[in-house]
Amino acid sequence: MVVRELCVFVSVAVAHWASLSAAAAAFSQSMDSDFTFTLPAGRKECFFQTMKKDASLEIEYQVLDGAGLDVDFYLSSPSGNVLARDHRKSDGVHTVETEDGDYMFCFDNSFSSISEKIIFFELILDNMDGGGEEDPEDWREYVHGTDLLDMKLEDILDAMNSVKARLGKSVQIQTLLRAFEARDRNLQESNSQRVNLWSITNLLVMVLVSGVQVYLLRSLFEDKRKSRT
Repeated sequence: MVVRELCVFVSVAVAHWASLSAAAAAFSQSMDSDFTFTLPAGRKECFFQTMKKDASLEIEYQVLDGAGLDVDFYLSSPSGNVLARDHRKSDGVHTVETEDGDYMFCFDNSFSSISEKIIFFELILDNMDGGGEEDPEDWREYVHGTDLLDMKLEDILDAMNSVKARLGKSVQIQTLLRAFEARDRNLQESNSQRVNLWSITNLLVMVLVSGVQVYLLRSLFEDKRKSRT
């Protein structure tokens, strides 16, 4: 009797595990990626991202290093319409609802003729599962004997999705914090080099001025009669 009850419990647990796996596969997945590149002076770099209908595309960028810490940015749809545009900004965030096709986003440094820029950007893609081709309720057909266990699959799925969303948000925040840290470090190193350069310049000027002053003072008190004899 005990063995039979144990087998029933195991079979129900397996059914629940199968239902959870099917449900997790049915829910939409979000994807994110980040990239850091160097944009030369006077150049423009464009990137393309293929999207599906009723999906979401979020782009966040930051200028990590370079004079002025600014860049031009624009995002265009597959039909060529400009959806977002920034002029000489150091960072920005843009989110659009997409349609089928390739979206283009460009970083333009053509206004600068000397300084190159180091740019970081992150892409977050939501609802890239085909717009609901699979019914999220299909997982119910895998469930058998759920009345034997005192649990609600809906609550478990909600908890799993909540944990997944929070973990994804934590990863995004940590990535942005690393980008901010890199930009601040580059700015501090640039300021340190400038301070060291001007300190050395001032020191050399002070030594030169001191030498000129000593020479002038010696020439004022020098006995000119000895030089004549």
